[in-house]
Amino acid sequence: MYQKVWNKHIAPCMPNAGIAAITAQKKHSQRRYTGGPSSGNADRNAHISAFMTEQFKHFNSAALVDAADGYTRHIQNGGKMMVTMAGAMSTSEIGISLAEMIRTGHVHALSVTGANLEEDVFNLVANSKYRRIPHYRDLTRAQEQELHDAGMNRVTDTCIPEEAAIRLVAGPLLELYQEAEHAGVKMAPHEYFYKLLLTGRLEEYYEIDPKNSWLLAAAERNLPIVTPGWEDSTCGNIIVSYKIQNDIKTYPIKSGLEQMEDLVAWYTQAQEDSEIGFFQLGGGIAGDFPICAVPLIRQDLQRDCKLWGYFAQFCDGNTSYGGYSAAPPNEKITWGKLAPTTPSYTVECDASIGWPLLAARVMHHTATGTAPTGHH
Repeated sequence: MYQKVWNKHIAPCMPNAGIAAITAQKKHSQRRYTGGPSSGNADRNAHISAFMTEQFKHFNSAALVDAADGYTRHIQNGGKMMVTMAGAMSTSEIGISLAEMIRTGHVHALSVTGANLEEDVFNLVANSKYRRIPHYRDLTRAQEQELHDAGMNRVTDTCIPEEAAIRLVAGPLLELYQEAEHAGVKMAPHEYFYKLLLTGRLEEYYEIDPKNSWLLAAAERNLPIVTPGWEDSTCGNIIVSYKIQNDIKTYPIKSGLEQMEDLVAWYTQAQEDSEIGFFQLGGGIAGDFPICAVPLIRQDLQRDCKLWGYFAQFCDGNTSYGGYSAAPPNEKITWGKLAPTTPSYTVECDASIGWPLLAARVMHHTATGTAPTGHH
């Protein structure tokens, strides 16, 4: 069905060159985890870092180097880092670099939207069925409807297949919900996905190297994750349908409030012997929810704890009246989240471009034990 839609409506919007390559079915065999970082990755990271030092001298490119070098110093000084993800970072396949950062000990906790949680798994099991549409801006509304009718859910230039990805994951999740309900337990959204991956229920469907799944990397290290607003996701919608249809009687899911309580417990313990950094990819609830753990502890619980020890954000939004996503770091000082001395960085760029570059530079310096020089 999708190929018919492509040939009739989408291909005419594309340049002739490259159509065959774009539409061709990618061939994937089932792949196994190939292990940790290789010497090839080390060489790549060294070259990228050197390139950034040579070329990224001013404006947002210099801010990217500063943020990377601040990250490196934070880790080298024994700090921990929380990474937050909004938008469609998983569908951008940010897992290629994020999973490596997790496995090399550069990420210690995450806050992600429900979409990023599920879409990492969708990509893991259905990558060959995805379709990229470089000239998506040229699509008419009728062509968008054709994509919907073909079960292709578009995220900017990438279409996620309804049956091959979403429904494939939804069935095993229902089994886990029913098991939890029967046992009388509630789990956070990420814990269901951890169990889904670690029990191997989907392994036969893997279509990318599992080392590029950030969620699998996080599951292997049992990293804490909060998923605020999980209802605003495909799997969050689907569980509501299960309850309405009596497939489950209750929601065996920890609420956002319960997840915040878990986050407070983690932060309280983790900050005892470490500075905790905060790296924000995009804005919205994935960032605002976890950063509030500190003022909750200090102002609402009236307990001593450290402020966030590092802050950086990738954001291409404009600062606006009342907007959070593009709010500058200094605003967070007034809310008791950061100190005036907290190393803070704002890089106005696409996170799918900036993060892999930053990750390569950070991993190079920490692996070689070299001190970043940055810009002065």
